[in-house]
Amino acid sequence: MSEKQQDGPRLTFPHPPARPGERADFSSLDIPEAGALDVPPPEIDSIASRPYANGMIRVLNDAGEAVGPWADYVGQVSDEALLDGMRDMMRTRAIDTRMLNAQRQGKTSFYLQCTGEEAIGVGFQRQLQAGDMNFPTYRQQSLLVAAGYPLEALMGQIYSNDFDPLQGRQLPIMHSARDYGYFSVSGNLGTQYVQAVGWAMANALTRNGQIAAGWIGDGATASNDYHSGLLTASTYRPPVILNIVNNQWAISTYTGEALGGARTYASRARGYGIPALRVDGNDYLAVLGVAKWAVARVRAGHGPVAIEWFTYRVAAHSTSDDPSAYRPKDEARSWPLGDPIERLKTHLIARGAWSEERHAQTEAQITDEVRTVQKEVESHGTLVDPQPMSSASILKGVYAEMPPHLIRQRQDMGV
Repeated sequence: MSEKQQDGPRLTFPHPPARPGERADFSSLDIPEAGALDVPPPEIDSIASRPYANGMIRVLNDAGEAVGPWADYVGQVSDEALLDGMRDMMRTRAIDTRMLNAQRQGKTSFYLQCTGEEAIGVGFQRQLQAGDMNFPTYRQQSLLVAAGYPLEALMGQIYSNDFDPLQGRQLPIMHSARDYGYFSVSGNLGTQYVQAVGWAMANALTRNGQIAAGWIGDGATASNDYHSGLLTASTYRPPVILNIVNNQWAISTYTGEALGGARTYASRARGYGIPALRVDGNDYLAVLGVAKWAVARVRAGHGPVAIEWFTYRVAAHSTSDDPSAYRPKDEARSWPLGDPIERLKTHLIARGAWSEERHAQTEAQITDEVRTVQKEVESHGTLVDPQPMSSASILKGVYAEMPPHLIRQRQDMGV
């Protein structure tokens, strides 16, 4: 190689601040004080949303106090309502723990946890109405839990037994629950944006007042569907909320690779003419407030909005992943925004509505509840102890009314 070639332009390769064997380093993160940002008007445009896209909306301070304009906007949420939210977060985590262990025991083939991200789905779901539709990835099971989805159906889908409403037709964790506002999960990430935008456009045409929410992770912002969804939403302005859960890792890929030269993921949406907000995703009250604001905005016809939920994926990507191969062992413990359940617990204790003793009792009760349901669901079949479904199930789930040729086939099969 000539000396001239050696002096030429070079590529840049983004890399995480620390790798295995090194100490976790989050010193480059700019985390503002809680209460620093005000509440924008619902009709805000992309240009005016710059401070919200580049900053971070936070409500809970380090002492567990709710401070600032967003705390006022959320309003006086009752102690019981906050406790319900915390119970749903605890329930989601208990389910994740039990299903992970079930996979390790060979009872199911696959699972993905949402550990550390529970506040986002639980808080967001509480601001939706019947008929609204989420278009989730495989890490939004907290939306289902908060929507009151039966735990038997949720776990049955993981085991693909006769408790599974999908009759084993989807990979474990890829739920589908239309009546609970949970669209069929697509394993091809990024598709959630175009699906949500299209669904919202259809509802806008019928003027039924329903809204859509698309969900992707930071890695899926590198997909073509992400950009197609943003462009279409910007052009037609349907009632859709476009969520990015930035949990710092796309499997083993550092978030900086998908972020590129942008300052934040929220700021990217502004380039398409969509206002955007960036939120502390481990702050349950911030989630409640921003979800309330976003739902009110799009339902009032002010157009789409993008939200970056800033959080951390505490667990492995999936049961097929080993994060110790690409990130420091202490990284999860070092995450500066803490744990969403612990932060809400601190807030409730500060309000005088909770205690460490009651928290431990509730945790034990929820664990027992989940264990009891799991035992019942497992009695209907697992990979270790399979109990095949009726052969008639292969002829169901395609047609609303079974056509004559399938009726004849079923009769020939004697089922």
